[in-house]
Amino acid sequence: MNENNEEKKETVESPEAVNPFLNPIHIVEPENKLPDYTFADLPQELKTTLIEQGWTDLMPVQRKTIPYMLAARDMLVQSKTGSGKTGAFVLPLIQVIVRGHKFPQALILVPTRELAQQVEGEIEKIAKGTGIKSVAIFGGVSYEPQLRALREGVHIIVATPGRLLDHAQRGNVDFLSIRDLVMDEADEMLSMGFYPDMQRIRRYLPKEIACTMFSATIPQTVKSLAREFQRKNAGYLSLSYDKVIANNLEHRYYMCDVMDKDKMIIKVLEWENPDSCMIFCNMKRDVSYLEQVLTNYGFRVGALSGDITQKLRETTLDAFRNKRLNILICTDVAARGIDVTHVTHVIVYDHPDDHEVYVHRSGRTARAGRSGVAISLITPVEEIELQKTAVDFGIQFIKMPAITEEDLANRIRQRTAAALDREKRVLGQMAKDRLRRFLPLVDDMVKNTEDKEILAYLLDRYYWKEHARKEEEREHEGNNGTH
Repeated sequence: MNENNEEKKETVESPEAVNPFLNPIHIVEPENKLPDYTFADLPQELKTTLIEQGWTDLMPVQRKTIPYMLAARDMLVQSKTGSGKTGAFVLPLIQVIVRGHKFPQALILVPTRELAQQVEGEIEKIAKGTGIKSVAIFGGVSYEPQLRALREGVHIIVATPGRLLDHAQRGNVDFLSIRDLVMDEADEMLSMGFYPDMQRIRRYLPKEIACTMFSATIPQTVKSLAREFQRKNAGYLSLSYDKVIANNLEHRYYMCDVMDKDKMIIKVLEWENPDSCMIFCNMKRDVSYLEQVLTNYGFRVGALSGDITQKLRETTLDAFRNKRLNILICTDVAARGIDVTHVTHVIVYDHPDDHEVYVHRSGRTARAGRSGVAISLITPVEEIELQKTAVDFGIQFIKMPAITEEDLANRIRQRTAAALDREKRVLGQMAKDRLRRFLPLVDDMVKNTEDKEILAYLLDRYYWKEHARKEEEREHEGNNGTH
């Protein structure tokens, strides 16, 4: 799931610049917890650099996380984007790097090239004057500058999984001195499908390394990933900045006009890319309408309302329960009696008049110890009722920034590029030679607007074929689960 909250970019800022995150409402700390780390505890060299950049204190996630990284304890850290996570791992890494040993000692994995550049830029700023070298490794650009940096010697690698694996398979990276592995935005990496690449990268790394993982949410998929990469005694640290009605359940809402809700729900579904989602409507006619709209767009959906036969209801519900469908649209009446624990997202298409109904709807996710998200599409009129619901049940709703077409397009491009890159990487040499015959055609096509649209059509077709393939994988898992 994406960290699309108040701030979209992870930056290392002085605490004064990020006031909303200064006071977490709730902090969960590991067993055998360590004392907080303070600004005064920093080495003088590092403190001087930070003061020059406007720092006067550390943020909560930094104070809590740094001691465990310095002690080489594996940690799973839950904290929002914008809360100072980059500093939480860069500050301790700079302190433990052996500067005279010009080989990679820390590996930071991130989901996108933009984040790789941001993190590497922050390392350069904080490590100023120390002689510590870093490199950002990501796809979509020439290999040569990255290869040159690796040959000249670096202490810290910041990388997207796909391009790093390319370099690893070519023997360009020396992993023998890696002591620290950091995964930033682990939930996002999983949503973009990097899990197989991360498994392969693990095989290149030394067995005894410290692993710190950061994630805005900790769904079951992130917990499973942590178990694979971390030691059994790994700790859990959570900094929550919003009240929630149940553990691991986050309540969000998007503002939109009543006539734009169908377009907004498509944006939300494409942005979130949920594994399993229930959409609640107040009216039966909206269930039918949404089923048509989402089906026409390319989603595989099921619908439950009072108008369908019992046989169709059972078939649809069975498909959703066994993950052959990942989106179920329903009314509250039609959803009665449904007990499915794997729902990751609930989308509330219309805010209910009865506020208790909202609690029942949102309670369809975050079950059996899993995390979940409840997302409401709210008109200005409905926002008044939403605020009343918040007061009645002590829910802190997070108002989300609008999903722009540009942001959505970037997100989908990143997913598509990552998927294509993975497929290209496993091609045999003969297949790679075969595809190169099309490179002159590609060069010609990008010069012509109409031909560019053909390329765009092929990418869109691939994206939705990939979407359908994942649906088939879910269906396969669901079928296996019933045997």
